[in-house]
Amino acid sequence: MPLPVSSPPASNTHKPLLWLVSLAIFMQMLDSTIVNTALPAMARSLGESPLQMQSVVFSYALAVATFIPASGWIADRFGTRRTFFAAIILFTLGSLACALSPTLQWLVASRVLQGIGGAMLLPVGRLAVMRTVPRDQFLAAMSFIAIPALIGPLLGPTMGGWLVEVASWHWIFLINLPIGLIGLIAAVRIMPDHYAQRKHRFDLAGYLMLAFGMVALSLALDGVSVVGSAQALVILLAVIGIAALAGYWLHAANSREPLFSLTLFHVASFRIGILGNLFSRIGSGAMPLLIPLLLQVGMGMSPMTAGMMMIPVALAGMAAKRAAVSLVMRFGYRRILMINTVCVGLAMASFALISTQQPLWLQLVQLAIFGAVNSMQFTVMNTVTLRDLDMDQASSGNSLLSMVMMLATGFGAATAGSLLATFGTHLVGHGATAALHATFVCVGAITLSSTLVFWQLPDSRPHPRAVEEVAE
Repeated sequence: MPLPVSSPPASNTHKPLLWLVSLAIFMQMLDSTIVNTALPAMARSLGESPLQMQSVVFSYALAVATFIPASGWIADRFGTRRTFFAAIILFTLGSLACALSPTLQWLVASRVLQGIGGAMLLPVGRLAVMRTVPRDQFLAAMSFIAIPALIGPLLGPTMGGWLVEVASWHWIFLINLPIGLIGLIAAVRIMPDHYAQRKHRFDLAGYLMLAFGMVALSLALDGVSVVGSAQALVILLAVIGIAALAGYWLHAANSREPLFSLTLFHVASFRIGILGNLFSRIGSGAMPLLIPLLLQVGMGMSPMTAGMMMIPVALAGMAAKRAAVSLVMRFGYRRILMINTVCVGLAMASFALISTQQPLWLQLVQLAIFGAVNSMQFTVMNTVTLRDLDMDQASSGNSLLSMVMMLATGFGAATAGSLLATFGTHLVGHGATAALHATFVCVGAITLSSTLVFWQLPDSRPHPRAVEEVAE
């Protein structure tokens, strides 16, 4: 009797889907980092100050944060295939609009369009993998699609600097067009079309209050950076934003199906982790904007050289992710986060000491140290935030964490721009380098303040896999 022919393993069966999702993540992560080294060139081309280009970064992060809460419901309502297809189209059209932008305002609006597409790419791709790949292969699948999240930041700054030198800054957006076209063709053939098993009502009122609050607070932070801006308008936006978020909190407490249930905050580790992520990532969100400005505007490096200087940051970050597991196992979450947050804050402030008189090797070591402690901070923060959520809370908690991560990144860019504008006004005659150095000290202090949040954590040690499963 002939032996039955065994079917191919599920891991091979689902490889096309994993490659498609990886391509989408790579496109998003590359675009998130490739812009930073091109900001001075963009400023010259558009007739703007290089110290006032933070809106290019924060507008994208804010758009992603604003639309992440709606992405899951849209995918459940219209299917993962159509939603993923629409996300690639919006991201690609946004990239084209960015490349054609004649003014900073046009560029910011185009980045918002990009952000709307980017807000759906990663969550919907992960959702498709979750609903397609068998549970026993899920960890391997998530590890596979996490690779582009590591490669994108490694290639982005160098590629951005190279494109600025050999062509123009417009090409950092134009390279998304062929990648997007490949993704569109592949999505039609590969992306499965999953719908929610149970339809639920979208919390439109809660979403509008949450989105309005995030946008108002972000605009208030960015408004401080405009020299001579009406202080009354900034205060008005800040107060309205806080009121909208308070309104959402009260609404969620009385709603049967809120956008994010307040029961998530009954879990102490989630509550502490979310707040710690918010305040710690404000400083981290400022660094991708500040470091290229310091290297190019403050130290006179070329875009290509500045991009290559970021390679140690990415390489050290990749290595630190593995070290995080053993360190947390040995010392526990609380001790590692308390010590590492201090290290991150001091590493940020230490960039105020960088000058053209320093040897190159010392600058590279400083960048590598920052990359290592910053990456470890992300890994441990994410893990402690999600570790105690049950199965019913995991999806909502992960979406809220993703939203807070992008919101804090936008806050970081807006805060950096405001600080640069303030110090640029008060340190007239000392040059852009003095304003940059003072800003590094301030964002380091902001990060140090988040130790007050992590101090509330209980001292516990997890199973090693609990740390390995959470990717940045």
